[in-house]
Amino acid sequence: MPTILIEDGFRLYFFANEGMEPKHVHVQYGGVTAKFRIGPVALAKSKGMNASELKRAARIITKHEKLIEEKWDEFHSKKKP
Repeated sequence: MPTILIEDGFRLYFFANEGMEPKHVHVQYGGVTAKFRIGPVALAKSKGMNASELKRAARIITKHEKLIEEKWDEFHSKKKP
């Protein structure tokens, strides 16, 4: 589960086995998590994040959306034969 970045306590990462899904990023903050689609940024699901945390996570993802997409493409292209 590669970590893309950590900012303000929010860890952005993706799972190695999700390359067939549309681009997205998982976010962990303390003991809670959420999943956001990227391009455009949209909440896919949340497990315990409150509205304020989700808003902060979305801002961080939007700020780093290009980096997230680059990391996604880079990682998943290495997995192809």
